[in-house]
Amino acid sequence: MAGGIVADMEASREVPTMAIADRRYSGKFQVRVPEEVHRRLAIRAAEQRVSFNAPASACLAGA
Repeated sequence: MAGGIVADMEASREVPTMAIADRRYSGKFQVRVPEEVHRRLAIRAAEQRVSFNAPASACLAGA
């Protein structure tokens, strides 16, 4: 079905957008969390003597 959509777009001279999986990502994004979550992540990072990003990234990755 997706091939049909692309063909229709090309027929009408539209440029199909790049697939999400093929896009390049910076690795940066902002997310808002409750203060308590922020505090727990900061404490975990301090206890592990790692940057704040390390446990946050691990949590987001499902580790």
